[in-house]
Amino acid sequence: MPIELEAIIGLEVHAQMNTKTKMFCGCDNDAFGKPPNTTVCEICMGHPGTLPVPNKEAVLKAIRASLALQCTVNRENHFDRKHYFYPDLPSGFQISQYDFPLASKGYLTFDIPPSPRVGGVGGEGLEKTCRITRLHMENDAGKLSHLGASTLCDYNRAGTPLMEIVTEPDLRSSDEAVRFAEELRRVLIAVNASEADMFKGMMRFDASISLREKGTQKLNPRSEIKNLNSFKALGRALAYEENRLRKLWEDDGGPLKGSITVGWMDDEGKTRILRSKETADDYRYFPEPDIPPLRLEEEMLENTQKTLPMLPREQRKAYIAMGLSPAEALTLMSQQGLRERFDAIHTETADPKLASGMILTQLIGFLNVHSKTMASAPSSEEFIALAKAEISGRISSHARKEVLEKSVMTGRAPMEIIEKEGMRQISDDSVLEDWVAKAIAANPDAIASFKKGKEAALGSVVGWVMKQTRGQANPGKVTELLKKKM
Repeated sequence: MPIELEAIIGLEVHAQMNTKTKMFCGCDNDAFGKPPNTTVCEICMGHPGTLPVPNKEAVLKAIRASLALQCTVNRENHFDRKHYFYPDLPSGFQISQYDFPLASKGYLTFDIPPSPRVGGVGGEGLEKTCRITRLHMENDAGKLSHLGASTLCDYNRAGTPLMEIVTEPDLRSSDEAVRFAEELRRVLIAVNASEADMFKGMMRFDASISLREKGTQKLNPRSEIKNLNSFKALGRALAYEENRLRKLWEDDGGPLKGSITVGWMDDEGKTRILRSKETADDYRYFPEPDIPPLRLEEEMLENTQKTLPMLPREQRKAYIAMGLSPAEALTLMSQQGLRERFDAIHTETADPKLASGMILTQLIGFLNVHSKTMASAPSSEEFIALAKAEISGRISSHARKEVLEKSVMTGRAPMEIIEKEGMRQISDDSVLEDWVAKAIAANPDAIASFKKGKEAALGSVVGWVMKQTRGQANPGKVTELLKKKM
């Protein structure tokens, strides 16, 4: 009888904190798209005799993330030097944390959607919890660009503040690992600890995987896959490595003989062995002599806990309770700009249907159609003003849609468009009565159908008025006047 094996997976997640300056100096923390080696100084370049100073804002953001992940924040923690030699690490060591990290012993609960059953009917979704071993702070290395036989070093990213989140080996499949990583990203964004922009490299993964006989508790030597920069790469790399380890088990009659480090070659869809796995001894950790221990006050931690927003899983449930679909709720939780605008409209109007129509239908649609980013979207305040204009009868729902599209396309404020283009809603009875009379004369077939009992025919007549008035007529009043006339 064949041995039943299970995958044992743990992750190390590096997330860039969204501070204005780097971890230990005052250099610009936004290096994306900047000319190489222009956001650097003596400190982040590791020049001798320079003294690092911890970024208070980075520490606070790491604390927010720790509390959101249910970790115990250690009242006293300190930085360590982690030694390794590579061209993009100018000082020859990384300032990290080892024996006394910022936080430890947390957890993150995430959802696994139901799998399709026979006949296409979905089963029950699952809830899974993965323990967090530790969350610690460190500075990032630079970036290497390999051009033929030459390698160029860009140190703009050197010194970027990172939080490293290490899990227990609680994940059992590549899909579980991806679902965990996606939920973690949503949490970090929700508490404003990181933008976690995958395109800009603000979130990266090292994934460790091993196999063991199902039902046993032994942890066998593992394969660590380095520097995965997308959820797709994470899932593909783990699936490939699991299959490779299963084949090795069959061929060799057991697990790996020792832990190894592999690299993921995305274009080839496979891993490549890099070296044997380093241990803490290889890094020669010792306390960072230039930075004293961090001592955190209990009152500060309690105040930070009080400022945390509702976390994504609870927020999703609240959105669904409003009437949103699970997919719509997930869209809001995955995109902070959309969520902020939706929440602003809903808070002001208490109308989730209006907020959903404006954000999840119209705004997303216009951004996609016109190839625009959230930078082109009206602000939350502008959305509130536009929603109030419709509620008060100042503009129609049709006009609101037109205004929003023009705002996305041009960057102009919605209320400016309404005023300058004369898009106020027509609600004056005397004016509308003239349009109703014209509509009756212009649509004799629809009027005849309506008189025979076909209620839907009235819609085409109202639509005619709306078209002729460029959406400015009050559709409710037009309908009311048409019924009176007939």
